[in-house]
Amino acid sequence: MREKVTVSALKSGAPPEEARAIGEAIERVAYDGMPAGEIRRRVLEQLHDRNPEWEENWLMYDRAVKKRGAAALAGLPAR
Repeated sequence: MREKVTVSALKSGAPPEEARAIGEAIERVAYDGMPAGEIRRRVLEQLHDRNPEWEENWLMYDRAVKKRGAAALAGLPAR
């Protein structure tokens, strides 16, 4: 999972060192069966804390490419 988070952070604009740090931070708190929505929320928090622009880049990608709405971004089931 760490590599997937790291790559996502890189695509959001984080430099490699920051992206790796985000991946490591998520790996430290992750547990078996952790819902994807919780992982997404934690990654977004990490991105926001380090650079709000990176968080916005992630959200724009989710909206534009993955067609995710607010419910999916919040980790809620789609309606």
